[in-house]
Amino acid sequence: MGRFSEFRVKTIGERWFVLAGIGLLGAIALAGVLLAIYAAWLFHDLPDAGELAEYRPPTATRVYAGDGTLIGEFSQERRIYVTYDQIPAHVVQAFLAAEDSNFFQHGGIDVGGVSRAMFKNVLNAAQGRRLEGGSTITQQVAKNVLLTNESTIGRKLREAILASRLEATLSKEQILELYLNEIFLGYRSYGVASAAFNYFGKSLDQLTVDEAAFLAALPKGPNNYHPIRRPEAALDRRNWVLGAMRSNRFITEEAYEAARARPLTTQDAPRRAQYRDADFFVEEARRRALGMFGENINAGGYYMRTTLDPSLQSAARIALMQGLEDYDRRHGWRGAWGNVDPSDDWREAASEQSAPPERREWRAALVESVSGNTVRIRTAEDDETGTLLSADVAWARAGDGLEVGDLIFVEPADGGQFSLKQVPDVNGALVAIEPQSGRVLAMVGGYSYALSSFNRATQAERQPGSAFKPVVYAAALEGDFTPVSVVLDAPISFPGGANGQRWTPENYSRQYYGPQTLRRGLELSRNVMTVRLAQAVGMDNVVELAERMGVAEDMAPNLSLSLGAGETTPYRLTAAYAAFANGGRQVDPYLIELVQDRNGETVYRADDRGCRTCGRGFDGGASPRLTPRGEQVIDPITAYQISSMLEGVIQRGTGVRARGLGRWVAGKTGTTNEYRSAWFVGFTTDIVVGVFVGYDDNRSLGSGEAGAATAVPIFINFMTEALKERPARPFVRPRNAIFRTVNGIEEAFRPGAERVVEAAPEPQVWDGPQAYTDVLRREAEAQREAQRRAQEQQAAPAPTQPAPPAQEPAEDLSGLY
Repeated sequence: MGRFSEFRVKTIGERWFVLAGIGLLGAIALAGVLLAIYAAWLFHDLPDAGELAEYRPPTATRVYAGDGTLIGEFSQERRIYVTYDQIPAHVVQAFLAAEDSNFFQHGGIDVGGVSRAMFKNVLNAAQGRRLEGGSTITQQVAKNVLLTNESTIGRKLREAILASRLEATLSKEQILELYLNEIFLGYRSYGVASAAFNYFGKSLDQLTVDEAAFLAALPKGPNNYHPIRRPEAALDRRNWVLGAMRSNRFITEEAYEAARARPLTTQDAPRRAQYRDADFFVEEARRRALGMFGENINAGGYYMRTTLDPSLQSAARIALMQGLEDYDRRHGWRGAWGNVDPSDDWREAASEQSAPPERREWRAALVESVSGNTVRIRTAEDDETGTLLSADVAWARAGDGLEVGDLIFVEPADGGQFSLKQVPDVNGALVAIEPQSGRVLAMVGGYSYALSSFNRATQAERQPGSAFKPVVYAAALEGDFTPVSVVLDAPISFPGGANGQRWTPENYSRQYYGPQTLRRGLELSRNVMTVRLAQAVGMDNVVELAERMGVAEDMAPNLSLSLGAGETTPYRLTAAYAAFANGGRQVDPYLIELVQDRNGETVYRADDRGCRTCGRGFDGGASPRLTPRGEQVIDPITAYQISSMLEGVIQRGTGVRARGLGRWVAGKTGTTNEYRSAWFVGFTTDIVVGVFVGYDDNRSLGSGEAGAATAVPIFINFMTEALKERPARPFVRPRNAIFRTVNGIEEAFRPGAERVVEAAPEPQVWDGPQAYTDVLRREAEAQREAQRRAQEQQAAPAPTQPAPPAQEPAEDLSGLY
């Protein structure tokens, strides 16, 4: 019995052993199956490493002025892609020393680096620190381009597999090229080229060894080594990279010591461009580019050349800001923008409000003492002290005054003194266009883009006032009128006024001057004459011409429109005036000249005119002939007549303040009801400029703030600079015009119209009744009779003459060029 029991126990034990073995083998098999399934899941969707051979990361669209100046960029990620052979050796070496010194020796995985990282991770785990991955540059490319940033074992395994595939697919140089263009380096910078520009304002080939070392210090954590917020950590990390470069014999001991001794000096913040006067222009170009290319404009790496002239753009910004400040000063000091207890930490309060970035010399300051005409201040940023100019003290006293503890803006002046400044409430715009082509040379849409990005040049719909009158006179000249035609300046009224009253337009002076020539009426901006002229011409004709010239669309043909009661933008009105300067052609203004994709292929060109002979080279014959841009909307003679009459506005009329600019400068003032808007649109043969001033809420600028007082000074300041670059020259005389001198002024006429020229009436104050319609009827009949006789003479057979010689292209275009 005992032996039997012993045998049974052994049998049962063996049975359990067998079962345990079977279970273990099953578990191993199951684990193998699960591992295989996990591996299949882990690697089934691995990206194709071969795709990286053609991979190009998103890059910024860079925007340039017409002369090649970088003025801005559009981007989701600020990146400038550069090829490996464009990256200086010391930049490559700095990143190798900092990130992967064995890069050219390993096959994607640095076993020694992984071992060192694992050893360090024991300490990191014990101290609760982030674990190190020991990733090579190849692994970082795999992670940054093809994978996510999740910290899991699975991602590390996928990264290792991909790194091996990358090494088998791409050369070491190609991998480095991808890495140095993809890596994020802070300051909104992706890639080394963008970082060089954003941190140091330099191109890659301008970087010194110490600057390259600082960039190589950033991949581990740009925020940890921010040069402004953490300057000591940034400097220590840079010096560590320099030491690694020395250890790897990338630089000599002497070069190491010299680089280590240099201070770390970076820009305060990343910039789209060093040129900073074109924010309104760049934003308008971006909006238009979005319409052409969609959202791809922010990542497609386009090259965009614009029409901007940087010297004119800077002059426009300065002229507009100064003009708005001058207006603001005339209307008094509004008071400090803050008040603090000087014994407290007032600098923190002063830092809460910044001066306009465009006013780079302004400083926030504290009023320390006020004693009679002496006001002592201390600047917040650099702790300078001084006194305000006595004229500014008087200005402030006439307004809200100054008290101890006031926070104000000042600007350094001569003799250690400071000028008191305030940001204007008023705003405005300035647009400059090349009339022959429509190229927008300058655009400023407000006092400060940083304070308000609303572009008043293109987005503000405002009444142009008397600046619209040249369109009315052009419509008249297109008909039976001439510059010396006489129109009555006398009281007139119409039904349909406000509150059931009759509408009775009045002149600015509230006086009337009797019979006047069209020239004199436009030069002196006679309202009543303009209304009578519009009535005679027909408002339908005026509206049709205004719309063809591009002033606005869907305009109502009301007589009040003749005095500028419709709405338009400074951009559109300025472009409409281009027809007067270029011989009568309506040109579409544009900001973008040329766009090329990242491969250098042209995808857009503003000038799409064909020229079959432009590429043939010079053979001594006639120059290639290009059709002029734009549609002919008024006769060249009409354009010249208006130009001459608007030159008279400056020489003898409402724009006489600008007479110092010299001859061949024309323009028209504009003022709306209750002085809500002030305008001046002026031009030479080569540039047309529109200036608008007004409050954003359309309230009154104040009594007397007409276009002549408010807008003309801005025009003068701008044109003083513009004429240095583009000197004024005579307006091009149409070849078929007849010229006669009337009252000392040479006037242009259509053939036949000059035969009825009589001495025009001299200006005189007139307030009695006059037979207005008889004057117009007699003159119109005389002009029609003269034109009939001229047509009969032209129809008569002419004597045989030899054929005229071939004319130059400029002559074929009626002298326009």
